[in-house]
Amino acid sequence: MTTAQADAERAGELAALREAVGDLIAGSGGVAAARARLDPGAGPGYDERAWQLLGSEMGLAGLGIPEDLGGAGGGLAELTVVAGELGRSLLPVPFLSSTVLAGQVLARCGGAARDVLGALVSGGETAAFAGADADGCWRPGRLPVRAQDEGGGWRLHGAAEFVLDGASADHLVVAAATPDGCEVFLAAGDGPGVTRRALETLDPTRGQAAVSFDGAAGTPLTAAGGGARAVSAALDVALVVVAAEQVGGAAACLDMAVEYAKIRHQFSRPIGSFQAIKHKLADLLLLVEMGRSAIDRALLAEQDPARLAEAAAVAKIWCSDAFTTVTTENVHIHGGIGFTWEDDAHLYFRRARADAALLGDATVHRERLAALLGW
Repeated sequence: MTTAQADAERAGELAALREAVGDLIAGSGGVAAARARLDPGAGPGYDERAWQLLGSEMGLAGLGIPEDLGGAGGGLAELTVVAGELGRSLLPVPFLSSTVLAGQVLARCGGAARDVLGALVSGGETAAFAGADADGCWRPGRLPVRAQDEGGGWRLHGAAEFVLDGASADHLVVAAATPDGCEVFLAAGDGPGVTRRALETLDPTRGQAAVSFDGAAGTPLTAAGGGARAVSAALDVALVVVAAEQVGGAAACLDMAVEYAKIRHQFSRPIGSFQAIKHKLADLLLLVEMGRSAIDRALLAEQDPARLAEAAAVAKIWCSDAFTTVTTENVHIHGGIGFTWEDDAHLYFRRARADAALLGDATVHRERLAALLGW
């Protein structure tokens, strides 16, 4: 098989995955499932039926996890395809929090995490990563949780205030400070000494919690300060996946704006016929396509950790700004109806603001990029 044939086959496989995920999302209600999260009594923070279909029946709960650890295999390309489709619909499932964030950290802990990975891969249990500081950033030198070996085992102390889907997760993957540096620990979500508080956030389609540890038991998954390396490598993958989600959401908003510009009339003409709207839509298309290019660039660097770190920072910077801009302009193009509760534009607007802060905003990653490039 030639390289061109292999590339074509690979593209076909990803297209089939995208179509399958899109069909399942549509069957789960699409954006209507996200809108259901606006109900204060909606449940655990995600759509359990949709996650059963995606995670268990379709096998996406183990996507990106190595097969030798019980995962479904696949790599960054598959993760970004799924994230893009989820971003288009805002489907409230713990793919990012459990499969990507927690799953990628656990996968880098090797055999010590095999049992919990098996539970996650089945889709029957979920995990959440607790290690970001109060503003959502990962800073190995400023961890919100510390761990102490108290003779009878390791105990966790502190509070993590930015834990995606933390209120409902069965397992907590905790990055904690120890005398040897950062280590990764596993704690039971409902274990003694763990207090979880669901937070009311700007984005109702994605659960977030504050989790405090008061002597909770933690099982060490790394040693000799290896936790920081495991988490940093995992979060570079997660950043690209978040960027893909942002591009998916931005593309959906662009489609919404284009369709509305065709049917909304002013002065007996569709507003899409006005030059100002045409130019605005063209600018938004450029942002979306450049975001896709940032994702493609990151995929090329998947096997090179140093290049991936730089590409992940670029993708998060560009796609955060693009998603924010596109969602804002989508509201403006819709005019008065775009500001109403009944229209879906505000759901994307809110997700864009939340995603922009997730794992560090564009300013944080510009600083990181400058450090990586030695500027």
